[in-house]
Amino acid sequence: MAQTIKLIVYPVHDIEKAKAFYGRFLDAKPYVESTYYVGYKVGSQEIGLDPNSTIGPVAYTDVKDIKSSLQAMIEAGAEVVQDAKEVGGGLFIAQVRDADGNVVGLRQQP
Repeated sequence: MAQTIKLIVYPVHDIEKAKAFYGRFLDAKPYVESTYYVGYKVGSQEIGLDPNSTIGPVAYTDVKDIKSSLQAMIEAGAEVVQDAKEVGGGLFIAQVRDADGNVVGLRQQP
């Protein structure tokens, strides 16, 4: 299925304070900024800040077909936390929980 973790999303309470911290920590400026998500790119790694999440951090891997990948995770014993949904511009994400309660994500690029 996936080969590497491409994105890690951290839940944050105060997006402005988080931007100041992660901007300094990553020595980078956001490539995308909104009230609901801030994203950084450092090399091939993406770091996201999500003020609406209470779960995390969540590591995402890129998949070619999110629905079949989600089904494969269910068959491997995962519990769906968030079904596949479009989050803008043809980008789809989904989240599953493993048997120990850890949440991981799947991401399908447009």
